[in-house]
Amino acid sequence: MNWQDRISVDPAICHGKACIKGTRVMVSVVVDNVAAGVSQEEILAGYPSLKPEDIEAALRYAAEVVRERFVPFPQGTV
Repeated sequence: MNWQDRISVDPAICHGKACIKGTRVMVSVVVDNVAAGVSQEEILAGYPSLKPEDIEAALRYAAEVVRERFVPFPQGTV
């Protein structure tokens, strides 16, 4: 799966945040839900415009962002 097929960034939608194409559901919302332990079924029920492939694309997008960006840790947390 190519996440670019399911994720879009448009300055006119959600202030240019990455969203699932054709929706106003931000990738960060999907990833936050997964990180919080919300099941795929619950996410899909809460956001009926999403498909299972959208959740996978959001996670793949997040993985790509993490690979390409360094996030510094505050001292003492390493």
